[in-house]
Order: sequence, then structure tokens, then C-alpha cells
Amino acid sequence: MQHTSVVIRSGDHGRNGCPLFLPAMGDNESAYWLITDTLQLPAQYAEGGLWCLLPDLSAHQTLQATLQRSHGEHPVRVSVEESEDRIAIYTDGRLFTAYIKSGNPARPCFYPLRAPGGMSVTRHFPMRHDVPGETTDHPHHRSMWVAFGDVNGVDNWSEEPGHGYTLHRQTLDTFSGFVCGGFTTVSDWTDARGTRLLEQLLRVRVFPLPDEEHLVDVEVTLTAAEGAVRFGDTKEGGILSVRVASSIDVPRGGLIENSEGGVNEAQTWGKRAHWCDYSGHVEGNHIGIAILQHPGSFRHPAWWHVRDYGLMTVNPFGLAAFTGGLEHGEHILSHGESLHWRFRVCVHRGDALTGRIAQRWQDFVNPPVVETGG
Repeated sequence: MQHTSVVIRSGDHGRNGCPLFLPAMGDNESAYWLITDTLQLPAQYAEGGLWCLLPDLSAHQTLQATLQRSHGEHPVRVSVEESEDRIAIYTDGRLFTAYIKSGNPARPCFYPLRAPGGMSVTRHFPMRHDVPGETTDHPHHRSMWVAFGDVNGVDNWSEEPGHGYTLHRQTLDTFSGFVCGGFTTVSDWTDARGTRLLEQLLRVRVFPLPDEEHLVDVEVTLTAAEGAVRFGDTKEGGILSVRVASSIDVPRGGLIENSEGGVNEAQTWGKRAHWCDYSGHVEGNHIGIAILQHPGSFRHPAWWHVRDYGLMTVNPFGLAAFTGGLEHGEHILSHGESLHWRFRVCVHRGDALTGRIAQRWQDFVNPPVVETGG
């Protein structure tokens, strides 16, 4: 492929910093440019195709472009480095987050999550105990993590006696690049004695945006590897969870918003929504974090276990608590079958409006249409 014509149609929504994937194009031997009359966008080969970030596009705009090989290499903006206990992701030379895969009491976590301004949008405790003013409740709320509280009766949510574990088994791949970087891991969910219950496949992809904002794509697949698995009906858990920095907690001036117009815990806890956002001030900077669910996820739109004290998590099983006993959410996963979830995490400036969270969700679930030619 020397020159390929590409037509990009924005569709019914405006775009700004929208990740775009061109499947089955390019190769790992070359860097590419997506060239228009006025723009030259770098394109990066990863995961069997080309990734690029679209600039500002208005709704119903058509972009005519040509895909060309670059004569040189693009600089690396996202660097993924694995060590014995973690996979660190650097953007523009600064640590954005690290997937701490071993050394925690119960399961891996992502810590920190660097927000615009350089501070973490998630709580430091219990990874650190020296941050003045931080809350110290719920020590199992470790920044951002994947867990659930009733798997064949095993509590793989808390760190109370007899809890279950998520044990990192293998890193399948890591990749770095100009547009994005990420990794794929395999872990085992076990009971307290080490008996395996589930296999977890985790795929992570980080996009740095202008103005120090970031997008993090997180894909979680849970497979019943050793026999049937029952996910119990409990509010104690969530497939992807964050504990925000303590100064963002609602009693300290923070704000919870969801896709349905709900505000704070009274209007968002136990409610179904496409996305939920938590924002406030950290060290004088107005920042926020949102979790977006993709419709391809199990039981989308799922229910939210989101609290004024700083917890935000997606829970597709805890219906009894969320509906006052009117519905029940337990699910039996047969041996060899899998459940799959796709999320996009947005670390942004300001509240949900400033952070364009509604637009980010449309970018995620209704991306621009791409047509290619010779």
C-alpha cells in the first residue's frame, strides 16, 4: 500500500480528539500519515490496523484523505514499560498510570491516574498513607480496579478475611506508539485457597489528548474456565471501579453526573445509565473522571453503584438492592462461556460538560464511518 484514499464521515455528531481505527490496514514495519488538504495526521499500526486521532469535525462533515507511508518514524508519545510488579504507561515522558499487577493484598489495580495539572484524579490511599486530608475508609478501593463481590459465593471485592483473589498470570503483549499504547494480560480469579474460578482477559489502550486529557479503553472478558460460575446479586462490587481523590467527594464540593441527567448519589445510585462522571477540585485544579459503557457490554446499560463519598462503579448484577427487591440480577455462566465488557475512561478538565463526556460517548459507540479505496 503506497497511497490509499480514505473518506471519513463524522455522522450525526461533532468530533474532537476522536480515536479512529482503520481495520486490516497498514503493517508493523511502517509509520503512516493520513493527509487531507489542510491536515497531516499520524497513523499508528497496532492491533491489526491503524489508529489515529481525529481533529475537530462538525456533524455531517466529510473528510477526504489519503493514507501514505511515512518516510521516517513517528516519535513515541505513549511508552509502555513492564517490570516485575507493574506495567507503567508514560505519555509525553510522564507517568500517566501503572497497572500494578502484583504486590497488592487481593488484586491488581491502576494507580495513579494523572489528571490535567499533574495530580492524581483517584485517591492515593491505601497505596500511600502520607497524603494530608485523605479519607481512609474502604481500603479495598484502590484507585481503579476490576472486581466483584460474589462469584460462586467468593468475595472478590473486599480484603476481609476469606476474600478471593485476582492473580496475574501472563502479559500477552505490550505496545507503544505516537497515537496510543497499551497491553493485554491474563489473570485468574480464585477463592481464598487458590482454586481457580474465572479467567480474566484484560485489554487496555491509552490515548493522550490535547491539554493533558486522556482516554483509556478497558476491555474485560471473564470466562468460566473450571466449571459453571454463579455471579450473585450483590451491590458489593463492580466490573470497573474508581475511587476518586478525596477532595472530589460530593461533601467536599464534588459533583456526580450521569447520562440521564442525574446529579449526585440520590439521583445516580442504582440507576441505569450509559456513563457516569465524577468531578471536583484537586489542588485548585477542576478535573474529573468518567466511565463510559459500550452497548456491546453484558447488560448494557448497567446499573451504577456510585456514592457521594467517592466510589463510582458499574454493577450489572446487584439488582435486588438497586430495585428494592423488584428485580434480581444473579447470572449463571456455563463452563467455557464468557462475559464481555467494554469501557472508555475519560480523565478530563472540568465537569462532564467541559469534558465533553456526552460527545466522548458518541465517539465510543457511534464512531465516524470510514470508506477506503485504492
